[in-house]
Amino acid sequence: MQVEANGIAIEVDDQGPRDGPVVMLIMGLGMQLIAWPQPLVQRLIDEGFRVLRFDNRDIGLSQGFDHTGVPNMALAGLRHALRLPVHSPYTLADMARDALGVLDALDIARAHVCGASMGGMIAQHLAAQAPDRVASLTLIMTSGGARDLPQPGWPVRRALMARPMRPDPQAALKWVLHVMRAIGSPAYPADPAAMRQRAMASVERAWRPAGSTRQLLAVVADGDRSALLPHIHAPTLVVHGTDDPLVPLACGQDLARRIPDARTDFIPGMGHDLPDALLPRLARDIVDNARR
Repeated sequence: MQVEANGIAIEVDDQGPRDGPVVMLIMGLGMQLIAWPQPLVQRLIDEGFRVLRFDNRDIGLSQGFDHTGVPNMALAGLRHALRLPVHSPYTLADMARDALGVLDALDIARAHVCGASMGGMIAQHLAAQAPDRVASLTLIMTSGGARDLPQPGWPVRRALMARPMRPDPQAALKWVLHVMRAIGSPAYPADPAAMRQRAMASVERAWRPAGSTRQLLAVVADGDRSALLPHIHAPTLVVHGTDDPLVPLACGQDLARRIPDARTDFIPGMGHDLPDALLPRLARDIVDNARR
């Protein structure tokens, strides 16, 4: 279903008991709501939670911003490196207001918020902007953006930047599979057939590479959130893989140091994905943190 949130159309998936406590799942860069695996959602429902997934703006079935054009990421990266302002059509704070708008549209007062990767960055803004609306905060494979933190290796950067822009489903499928392999968990390799099925489902549902690029520009423009983190007072759990090639473990460790009373679950062998074998552990993390 679609709701109007923060003045734009946002696609929402709403499952579980209507009178249960709400878990809101916020996905990462260029990823659609279906990137949150249904088995994870079902485990949360089985624990009595109502679960919201949604497509961030400019991706999936939510409202796009094609009228703003395709950003020049090389120029944006140079400006960031030179510590010059980077301007984007929208910000991560705007995307946090989208999430808040989803809660408003569904008449939900508070939610347990869980964000992965860029979704975790959005969740940081949400928890700082609207502390009364965030009952707990689970941050998975994400970062506070401090400049001294390690960056992804060049093989991963090249894989991400090689996104095909033409409307060619086979090229898109090949690229998605390449990225999945590049950032996946070394200790929890995905079944090739299941990986291909997930990649195909994503491409067939919506392929919006320009939207992904604008989201990346918003991440670059957001920069360092270190000053924001001490103002987060929701019970916080930082979950991070020790073998994450895209957002290195040091980023999760930095978050845990800066957010008051944050707890951690650093998972050996986990990369930058949500492996099937770890879904029970991730669900338990979210539930236990919600029940703090």
